[in-house]
Amino acid sequence: MKTPERISSRSNPLIKFARSLRDRKDRSRSGKFLVEGIVHIGEASAAGWQIDSVLFSPELLESNFAMNMVTAMSARGIRCISVTPDVLGSLTEKENPQGLIAIVDQKNALLDSLSPAEFHYAMALVSPQDPGNIGTILRTLDAVDADGLFLLDGGADQYHPSAVRASMGALFLKPVIKTTFDEFASWAKENHFQLVGTTAHATLDFREIKLNNQRWVIVMGSEQKGLSREQLEICDVSVKLPMHGRTSSLNLAVAAGVLLYSLIEGRRASQ
Repeated sequence: MKTPERISSRSNPLIKFARSLRDRKDRSRSGKFLVEGIVHIGEASAAGWQIDSVLFSPELLESNFAMNMVTAMSARGIRCISVTPDVLGSLTEKENPQGLIAIVDQKNALLDSLSPAEFHYAMALVSPQDPGNIGTILRTLDAVDADGLFLLDGGADQYHPSAVRASMGALFLKPVIKTTFDEFASWAKENHFQLVGTTAHATLDFREIKLNNQRWVIVMGSEQKGLSREQLEICDVSVKLPMHGRTSSLNLAVAAGVLLYSLIEGRRASQ
């Protein structure tokens, strides 16, 4: 690898741009986002996402693997720039950064681009507020080999640093489709997906559900409000997770994990 550029100032234009990507407005305006860490950047690269630049601090890289990854990306024509630990620290939210941050182009899947024949099991979140939950749910979707995630009616986005970090690279493996609840519901009905709504007021326990077809989507509301009555009426069936203790609900990502494993692994076990 040729001698890399070296940035030592926090006020460098590229560093200021990278720092701005913590803000959703700047992510949306530029169509780019930050990816931090060896595993995450490696997954982005392996999945074929367009990497704009890699910022790395040799002093913080603790393994030959990380440096070799930088060398390989540089050889592929990706701009790799050496920065001081202080500069890299100004970009990260972690106390012990791994020494590697990438600026990556966003990919936004469209509802019309999905092939129903290849899309069977998925999760839909209505206005989620915690980006960490989005990332964790993406990680779980990958673990059970579900097909994707719908983000409906706004809320947090999958490119927030906390979502990217919590996904552990799954963001680059599963499509995320942002649309409205009404457009999603129309698409799901047209393509014969069974919609499984979730609410604490359901009479049906999640373990009692009978899935009627090979295509379904679990639909969950926001952490604070859940699904509205109108949204639940559009779903084909509503289920609940029983709460036997004093708490009234589970964390959104935990509840999603229970449902995904129960419905997908339970179905596989019965086949």
